[in-house]
Amino acid sequence: MENRPARLRILDAAHELMLTVGLARATTKEIARAAGCSEAALYKYFDSKEDLFVRVLSERLPRLTPLLNSLAAEPGQGTLEGNLTEIARQASLFYEQSFPIAASLYAETQLKRRHDDALRQIGAGPHMPIENLDTYLRAEQTLGRVRPDADTFAAASLLLGACAQRAFAYEATETGARPPVDEFAARLAATLLGGISVAHRPRGPRP
Repeated sequence: MENRPARLRILDAAHELMLTVGLARATTKEIARAAGCSEAALYKYFDSKEDLFVRVLSERLPRLTPLLNSLAAEPGQGTLEGNLTEIARQASLFYEQSFPIAASLYAETQLKRRHDDALRQIGAGPHMPIENLDTYLRAEQTLGRVRPDADTFAAASLLLGACAQRAFAYEATETGARPPVDEFAARLAATLLGGISVAHRPRGPRP
């Protein structure tokens, strides 16, 4: 591990600590110690713990934001159903892996408020995927693949909200198992398309 670049060691250590002890208790001092470097060295690569958190989300977790940005930059590629299915799949995996990291913040109100303020200053936050998906859907709306009267913000909120809910809503069930991600994503996309797609035709009842 010591032969790896310091930035990568810091990201790896931050990811591991955020998963095991939660974001609230993963201090930059502990992250630096786990990475085998000084806290001053950590701040050579990352401006703050919040900046490090955002880098962990974007570089160590499923790449939801790059997918949304690439689709918004080039709308009309592929099928709308295929794109929404892949968005739902990546989002489900992203929230599944990020929820254990961020959950501890909600137990400490003042820390959560400071964290949110810091995210605002660097232009990040949990609202960004919704805004990015809304941007993509509006681009598809302009091309005529999404109905002109569709509420793209509501559609984005519904899709990503369901993906986030999957991360924690099933632990109290008898098996404690989440719905399989591929089937879950396909069903979400197909259902959403029934409300927003110009080309979508309702499917028959599920067997």
